Amino acid sequence: MGTEHVAIQALVGEISAAATGLRAAAAARALTALLQPHLAAENDIVLPSLATDPDISLTDLLRDMHHDFAIRQASVDPDSFGDERPAAHAADRAAPHGGCGCGGTDEELPELDVRAIPHAIRHATVFGAFDAIPAGGSFVLVARHDPLPLLHQLAQRAAGRLEVTYLERGPQAWRLKLTR
Repeated sequence: MGTEHVAIQALVGEISAAATGLRAAAAARALTALLQPHLAAENDIVLPSLATDPDISLTDLLRDMHHDFAIRQASVDPDSFGDERPAAHAADRAAPHGGCGCGGTDEELPELDVRAIPHAIRHATVFGAFDAIPAGGSFVLVARHDPLPLLHQLAQRAAGRLEVTYLERGPQAWRLKLTR
């Protein structure tokens, strides 16, 4: 998959540097052909496997990936970050689990409406969102039905660190406040 990421990045570069529309279109077509199976593999195989492993934090993986990307970009073009240098992302890595280190806060509870998320990655998405909130933090989950199987899986992953409060019980939507 790493080789595919390099090829994707190269094709994006070809598109932006294309001298003619025809060259840009050809590179874009190649990018589409590469991205479709790549994203399917990530969404259908990699992400669900990672999300179901209680020893893996999707938040930490994403933070590390963001940091690594920032370092690679800086080595290619240090001015591409504007005011945000890779050193700023070191604060992200040192921040408490789920925090970004920027010092900002959400005034309202974030809401995750999973009704539009493909079923294959729905649970993984919720696991990642839960992993992203700090201890004592909450978000609102919106679903088409009472997500009992998901709550059971999340409770197992959270090892006693999950509080569920029902805010709405159908019939159009189920809204639950999930607190770490």
